[in-house]
Amino acid sequence: MIEAAIFDLDGLLIDSEPLWRRAEIEVFARAGLVLTDAECAQTTGLRIDEVVRLRRAQHRGWHTLGEADAVEAIHARVVALMREAGAAKEGAREAVAYVASKGVRVALASSSALRVIDAALERLGLQSSFEVVRSAEVEPYGKPHPGVYLATAGALGVAPTACVAIEDSLNGLVAAKAARMRCVAVPEHDDGRFALADVTLASLRQLDDAAWRRATG
Repeated sequence: MIEAAIFDLDGLLIDSEPLWRRAEIEVFARAGLVLTDAECAQTTGLRIDEVVRLRRAQHRGWHTLGEADAVEAIHARVVALMREAGAAKEGAREAVAYVASKGVRVALASSSALRVIDAALERLGLQSSFEVVRSAEVEPYGKPHPGVYLATAGALGVAPTACVAIEDSLNGLVAAKAARMRCVAVPEHDDGRFALADVTLASLRQLDDAAWRRATG
């Protein structure tokens, strides 16, 4: 029996992925790295410190900006952009309310830092919607490692196998399945790899009774 639903945040509840890509392009440019929107999209779902390490490994001539400084600058820019222009994804607020109406515990597990999560939830007006809010910044590894999902289930006091995760990214889907959770995927683009999900939706607006029955087995 499913006892809890755990939502991702970026790209699922808030249309923040374009904001992350913009911030990364701006900050990495300070280190002489010219990145495209498509290149930044390839790291969707990864924790930003892992993205910074990846970019530094790919571009060995980068010496003008420290990793910690890059992470801080990207976080600060994303928070500012989130507060200015963060928009709810289609059906986001309704989906959170719908899941809560099913009588399950509702939590959030994100790769983003807590400061980014707080800014997003404030922008969406969802500050009090989640019993547990967990950031992968306090975990040894971010998604696709299952750590943040396992920690969220632990904070709820619910077995991972009694949880359903709701995700938009492939890294998030892999993390949820590695945690032995069921998963509803809402991918931005068609991708055969999302067949790993228990249910795939085109939009959170499609999270209805029929989809919930399939998701919860």
